[in-house]
Amino acid sequence: MSLRIVMMGTGPFAAPAFRALYNTPHEVVLLVTRPRRKASGGRALPDSPLRAIAAEHDTPTFDPENINTPEAIAELTRYDADLFIVADYGQILADDVLDAARLGGINIHGSLLPKYRGAAPINWAIYHGDRETGVAVIQMTRGLDAGPLLAQQSVAIAPNDTAATLEPRLADLGAQLTTDVVDALAAGRAEATPQDMSRVTRAPRLKKSDGAIDWGRTAEQISNQIRAFDPWPKAFTNWLRTDGPPVRLIIGSVEVLAAPDSAPPGTVVEAADDRLVIATGEGVARLSEIQPSGKRMMPASEFLRGYRVNVGDHFGPAG
Repeated sequence: MSLRIVMMGTGPFAAPAFRALYNTPHEVVLLVTRPRRKASGGRALPDSPLRAIAAEHDTPTFDPENINTPEAIAELTRYDADLFIVADYGQILADDVLDAARLGGINIHGSLLPKYRGAAPINWAIYHGDRETGVAVIQMTRGLDAGPLLAQQSVAIAPNDTAATLEPRLADLGAQLTTDVVDALAAGRAEATPQDMSRVTRAPRLKKSDGAIDWGRTAEQISNQIRAFDPWPKAFTNWLRTDGPPVRLIIGSVEVLAAPDSAPPGTVVEAADDRLVIATGEGVARLSEIQPSGKRMMPASEFLRGYRVNVGDHFGPAG
């Protein structure tokens, strides 16, 4: 049986699954995505990559500001869909929306549910130092990411993974799982497993302030934070110089060193050649890539050639 599918997605995590659907017997009848946006200066912001995929296949596009209005639901109903597939969309679907498809909706989520329900599961898995994460495909229900599992598979998180490097691997896995689930739903053999409510954790939407580095945490935790918040909001700190005004820095990567040091967290304990080393709550962090405010990202050696950093300078919040 071939299903009529409406895809709902905006970000790059949804793109592989959307593209993969065109290589199945099923019919993609509509893409629902976010409206085109402009920055405050009038410059157009990057559009959803799904819109270009839809154009390649002459699939119509619908981009309501609010998917849950009666007008939006009426438009969805016109497509006589069997199934909604939702991934990285950006809006929460009301029950009335899900009722507009014969089989309701499924959601592709970037974690091993019930861990990391919410908007930023990939980031928070890295932030908390998890060794693995994965992708879940769930039946959509009223609760956020709370529906029964239709498929789930794990992926190792490499020690040098950032959110930017991990997301494409999870997106590709999500595409594979989604086509399998759609085939199973079409054949009437999909099996749903309830989530274990006792293991639920949250992955809230990221805020810019999440990137502020607390040097009182361990060097490993700080490294996890830097990796988790690449590409956004980036991990940042202030260089509180002994001989000048503070300089805001984005930290691109660090090397975790187990060297014991009694200096207060945030203190520069070494600054020479390519070694810029900062005391933390446990161990020290050797900064590998640094981006001063208004400049590009650069290796520590280049930063130290261009800026005079003194042992005893402090990194932390500007006071």
